Amino acid sequence: MATQPITDPFVLHACELLSCLGPCKAVRMFGGWGISVDGMNVAIIAWDTLFLKTNAETEPRWLAAGAQPFRYEAKGKTMSLHYHTPPEDALESPALMAPWARLALDAAVAARKPAKKPKASKS
Repeated sequence: MATQPITDPFVLHACELLSCLGPCKAVRMFGGWGISVDGMNVAIIAWDTLFLKTNAETEPRWLAAGAQPFRYEAKGKTMSLHYHTPPEDALESPALMAPWARLALDAAVAARKPAKKPKASKS
């Protein structure tokens, strides 16, 4: 089955902004878009807003820059994922987005690594 070319201007712009990470692949997902690089999810687009991958280690930096977390309603509860909006000025150019894109890639790489197993105690 052939995939349709992406024509959504905001999705194309987001992929251009994230181009410092390598070729982006955008896929329709839950009414929005998922954006991956090298098979790792680095961003999502929902409600015409770009959210980049974060984690507990990087989240304070995002929040200090004024980032908004990705939140949605499910079964009467507010849910969140580890994605945050980049600073407004980062949406202006790939150069301004680069440090935020790299943080998103770092979070995606960290999420990909298997959790460390506790060492077995010697008896």
